[in-house]
Amino acid sequence: MKKILFALFATCLLEGCGIYNKYKQPDLTATTDSLFREELAADTASSLAELSWKELFADPQLQDLISQALRTNTDLRIARLKVKEAQASLMSSKLAYLPSLQLDPEGSLSSFERSKPAKTYTLGASASWEADLFGKLTNAKRNARAALEESDAYRQAVQTQLIATVAESYYTLLMLDEQANVTAETVENWKEYVQTLYSLMKAGQADRSTVSQAEASRADAAASLLSLQQSIKETENSLSSLLGQTARHIERGSLSRQSFPQNLSTGVPLDLLANRPDIRQAEAALKQAFYTTNSARAAFYPSITLNGAAGWTNNGGTTITNPGGWLLQAIGSLIQPLFNRGENIANLKIAKAQQEEALLSFRQSLLDAGEEVNNALSQWQTARERIRLNDEQVKHLQNTVHDTQLLMEHGTTNFLEVLTARQSLLSARLTLIADRYDEIQSVISLYHALGGGNS
Repeated sequence: MKKILFALFATCLLEGCGIYNKYKQPDLTATTDSLFREELAADTASSLAELSWKELFADPQLQDLISQALRTNTDLRIARLKVKEAQASLMSSKLAYLPSLQLDPEGSLSSFERSKPAKTYTLGASASWEADLFGKLTNAKRNARAALEESDAYRQAVQTQLIATVAESYYTLLMLDEQANVTAETVENWKEYVQTLYSLMKAGQADRSTVSQAEASRADAAASLLSLQQSIKETENSLSSLLGQTARHIERGSLSRQSFPQNLSTGVPLDLLANRPDIRQAEAALKQAFYTTNSARAAFYPSITLNGAAGWTNNGGTTITNPGGWLLQAIGSLIQPLFNRGENIANLKIAKAQQEEALLSFRQSLLDAGEEVNNALSQWQTARERIRLNDEQVKHLQNTVHDTQLLMEHGTTNFLEVLTARQSLLSARLTLIADRYDEIQSVISLYHALGGGNS
């Protein structure tokens, strides 16, 4: 009965010391409740965090590019190997509970004063097992599991960044295509304008300086078109590199046919950010620091190791016998650390400080994540409002072009006014393209800020 009471007392003592305690997520209610601005959290549609990248990026050509990047990208393949390394470390920590076994065969020849050599041999095996009475192996295993979680979060971070970068490059190509088309129309309009000015100059209704200015504007538009075409090639080259391929033409759709959710909501803050790899990494680092502190506490307790050996030998110590006999040995050892020159105390203080640092980093990562989501939502809302206003502007300018053309046909205005109206319309179309790209960019930023949804 005394032994049972002593065992219960020892267990309670160890639990009080915390060396067997499991990690529990700290209370972060005060940090997460106000992560998102109220005016940005008003939407009630399903959260973007619930969508996979295939649901969000519906363009089939973009999906093919992302799928290819996930198979061939170098950085992502390296990240996956890092996960395998962490899995191997975790397996090693689990196997540490088992005894270590080894074979110890040994043989010798000895002769004195040229006498007949005496042959001795030992065919033995030994085993060693450390009893995990004070949580050293348990905390090491839990630490390794947290390291695996951190490694997997890093892989997800690389994957999310890769998907976002491929999508951004693809939509940049679509935007550049639209801008190149509009700029090409601008060049044609300037050519038509210059030809009209030459005709007017021959009729004495325009001077050379006006024609020269128009020629300069046409050349500037043509130069802008060349710059856009160069940007298209560079973007294709960059995207090809992400895909692990040599530079090539990228098959793609058009900007006008892209569709995204019409409403976005923030959802519940902590649940919303659960997929973010940097949050998972920060919490995994906090877990590792927690179990490192437990291990530092466990260092104050003794290590108990059981060793055993068994074998067959013909060396009895004083005589050599053939055949040999069995050799058996069993040893138990207990190592109790005392002062250890203050290292254990220092290690525990360092571990506690590092655990506090990891907690602060975890909280700050939540605040940083909230900032990114707020910025992306604000950018999305602003872009949508600008699209609405600029779309109205384009419609009004289209009416203006139509009306000035009718007035020119009836002789109440000239071609220059028609051309001016066309130029205003083309400029508004370029602005609308940029706003449309900003909207798409904000969706990509929000996808990245939410950690890639259900990728």
